[in-house]
Amino acid sequence: MEYRRCGQSGLKFPEISLGCWHNFGGALPTELQRQMIFAAFDCGITHFDLANNYGPPFGSAESNVGKILADLPRDEIIVSSKAGYIMWPGPYGEWGSRKYLIASLDQSLKRVNVDYFDIFYSHRFDPDTPLEETMGALNTAVEHGKALYAGISSYSSSQTKEAVEICQKNGWSRILIHQPNYSMFNRWIEDHLVATCEDTGMGMIAFCPLYQGLLTDKYLAQIPAGSRAETCPELLRPEDLSAEVVDIVRQLNELASHRGQSLAQMAIAWILRLPQVTSVLCGASRPEQIVENCKAIKNKNFSEDEIRMIDGLTQNLQMPSSLWAKES
Repeated sequence: MEYRRCGQSGLKFPEISLGCWHNFGGALPTELQRQMIFAAFDCGITHFDLANNYGPPFGSAESNVGKILADLPRDEIIVSSKAGYIMWPGPYGEWGSRKYLIASLDQSLKRVNVDYFDIFYSHRFDPDTPLEETMGALNTAVEHGKALYAGISSYSSSQTKEAVEICQKNGWSRILIHQPNYSMFNRWIEDHLVATCEDTGMGMIAFCPLYQGLLTDKYLAQIPAGSRAETCPELLRPEDLSAEVVDIVRQLNELASHRGQSLAQMAIAWILRLPQVTSVLCGASRPEQIVENCKAIKNKNFSEDEIRMIDGLTQNLQMPSSLWAKES
């Protein structure tokens, strides 16, 4: 594994991090979950990313992963969590109010059974709460030692700039990192956000690098049983698998083969081509996937012809579904 410094900070991230969104829920930790966490650590992955509502059910991923991480050296890993999406019913169980963020942070710390998170994120921008309140809650988390750093996720470029300005004006803890959705099939951050993060000294960690599995060889022939497209249509819709998109995936797969990589490995390496990207956040359903994904860092160099081909196939591609807000 290779490591990158996160923006203008002293914290280094592995180039590939493990996202614990899917496949880490359930009533108790499973042997498969334990094998995935240990396989990641053996590959040099030191960053494990969570959120309060990861599961299902909500909160179970934090509980399960926390039990497994207890067997790893705490001072040699980065553990992050987030709050912003729906977690419990009623008016105080989602979005970005101070009440929700601080309450959720305390609950998450208990579930993971740690004294602090290395990073605590505002999971999404709240249009109905003053941004100063949300940033103030993140600052409180850091000031009280419940988080070492603050982060934001899925904020637009303008929202990111405003968040940084608010923290600077109030002398609050700076925003360390931004976590956006970014892949060959979702390139919105290239318009403004990459430059904004670089200008403000913020690192970036890309989630959904394989576009819910579409940027793999999984869907080249048909929708396989048990795949994300079959089991989670809210994340990967049938219209995302149009004939045009599948043809593009086939061409990308051929290019990856010429590079000596799987399509997934090339998709991860392509994100790491950007020096502003600190890490790529990958999920997994089995340990072998993690090991294979980590091989992406063996070839992160792209020729001009390869970049031109990828741009020609994906730069103007309009995917039917929009899972996360793009630049406003």
